Amino acid sequence: MQQTVPTIEVPGELESPSAKLVYLYLTTHDGASITDLQNGLEMKKIALYSILSTLSKRGFVRQDAEHYHVAQ
Repeated sequence: MQQTVPTIEVPGELESPSAKLVYLYLTTHDGASITDLQNGLEMKKIALYSILSTLSKRGFVRQDAEHYHVAQ
């Protein structure tokens, strides 16, 4: 039996490679905390907060308590 791999589409509006990376991480991990993102992507928290703030303002990401998820 052959398995199919789901295609993940990154919104075309995302131009920053870092924003795309965070978006993909959240998509493939069903959400994450800042610490999860920091450890998984090896990025500084200050950069992640900035990226997540922008993604949230643009409607791509939502926050539930301490976890971030791709907005649906």
